[in-house]
Amino acid sequence: MGVRRAVELVLDASNRSGDSICTYGPLIHNPQVLDLLEEKGISVINEIPDKGTGTVLIRAHGVPPLTLEKLIAAGFSVIDATCPRVIKVQTIIKKHHEQGYDVIIVGDRDHPEVVGLLGYAGGKGYVVSSQEGLDGLPSFDKAIIVAQTTQNTNFFENVKNWAAINHPGYKVFNTICDSTEKRQKEIKQIAETVDAVVVVGGYNSGNTRRLYEIAKQTGKRAFHIEQETELDIDYLSTAGSIGITAGASTPNWIIKKVFRKVETLPFSRMRTWQRIFYALQLMVLRTNTYVALGAGCLSFACTKLQGIEQSLSHTLISVLYILSMHTLNNLTGKKAAYYNDPDRALFYERNLYLLAAVAISSGGVGLAIAFTLGPIPFLILFIMSLMGLSYNLKLIPENFSLIKYKRIRDLPGSKTILMTLAWGVVTSLCPSLSETGTISLGAVIVFIWASGMVFVRTAFFDILDMQGDRIVGKETIPLHLGEKLSMRLLKYFLVFLFLLMMTASALNLVTSLGFFLQLYTVSMFWLLLAHERGNVLPGFRLEFLVDSQFFLAGIIAFIWFIL
Repeated sequence: MGVRRAVELVLDASNRSGDSICTYGPLIHNPQVLDLLEEKGISVINEIPDKGTGTVLIRAHGVPPLTLEKLIAAGFSVIDATCPRVIKVQTIIKKHHEQGYDVIIVGDRDHPEVVGLLGYAGGKGYVVSSQEGLDGLPSFDKAIIVAQTTQNTNFFENVKNWAAINHPGYKVFNTICDSTEKRQKEIKQIAETVDAVVVVGGYNSGNTRRLYEIAKQTGKRAFHIEQETELDIDYLSTAGSIGITAGASTPNWIIKKVFRKVETLPFSRMRTWQRIFYALQLMVLRTNTYVALGAGCLSFACTKLQGIEQSLSHTLISVLYILSMHTLNNLTGKKAAYYNDPDRALFYERNLYLLAAVAISSGGVGLAIAFTLGPIPFLILFIMSLMGLSYNLKLIPENFSLIKYKRIRDLPGSKTILMTLAWGVVTSLCPSLSETGTISLGAVIVFIWASGMVFVRTAFFDILDMQGDRIVGKETIPLHLGEKLSMRLLKYFLVFLFLLMMTASALNLVTSLGFFLQLYTVSMFWLLLAHERGNVLPGFRLEFLVDSQFFLAGIIAFIWFIL
């Protein structure tokens, strides 16, 4: 939590401010993140100059109080990204130092967190990292014992036993971060159930090394890597099951790369037909063919909800439009995809011109079919296509400084909202206007329901992509609301859509298909819950499951139509 908070603070500051930004010391112990920050112009200072300008960010490890005073005196605008758990330890030390206590810190002497903690002990702090260090301490009249927040829990238990036997008057505070403690406990449990363990994190990260050591102590084959290119593919391909954990300073996008790489390992052991099926799944996902066909299924369900007989043309338009717009969106959003879905980003780089041709041709054919249905469907689709094409264009010149947002994509949440509306219009309103020339109350309800389901799908993927979107400065709804609140709102919204469709079906505003389509809504709700509980991990399978929900709607509608 503390590391992620520090990274988010510096990235948000970089995206908002035009002033120079630096960190006092390396932000975290991860070279890939430090390279990323350097690319964004965020420098590192290790010494405090006499005069400073711009913003300086104090890293998650914290600093001694004197260092903070010097940074402010030098003229820096300071953002304190010290982890709240570290602040808690600092507060304990400061309070007891003022009461005359000596301070014993269990940790690594040269670790920046420990250096910062010593600053609050006022010269009465002692650092120990071994049993020999404990035995060599002088006897204090009164002392407290605290731990570096990422310290080994087993060693700290030994320290507590030592204090209870030799110095029962010492106050002991278990200040090891609960997430660190939980991760160390979990890696022991995981190692017992797998053939190999992969620990992801910087080689100079102390807590990552401890996870690696704990994994090795279980007797299972363990690997400490910084990035996915270091995976021992030959050995891991023979493992029946693989456990993955990561150090506190390892960002989500690096963990995601490792997970996706490991996720593909069974591919080499599959039978021929399984490999073909797997490769086909990857192809239809990466080319947006699967989500486009899902849009066709949703369109078919929407026409049957409204009692519209003619559905083939509208289904085709939906497939072609969504294929065109999603492909163009991925072509123009490759920078974020590098962090959110590196495999897809690489695929788009290698097939840039072919995919651009597919996007343009599918959009053109969709417009041609819409033209045969009448001027209104054609005009609606044409306007939506123009909006999609202009999404990344700078519509307002730079000299209009009072207007903050120069492009549609700069508007917070614009991608999610526009995509939601576009799906809703093409799958529900266009068929209604084409066949009846009007928009009934039932059509409006179907539009809200279809748009709502697409909103849940798109916002859910935005939640999964939060870290990559923050890195490139993309404004999304989850970045403004936070992950937990966003997930809660999506579940509430699914309940609303369930009640809306049930009511509309009971009042005959839509056909009886509405009752049966609740299975689709419930299935999506279950998928969100399964992900929250860790039963469905982010990756290829989750993406496939989410987009398969549209097919479920189409299958339900088709069975209802036949029967």
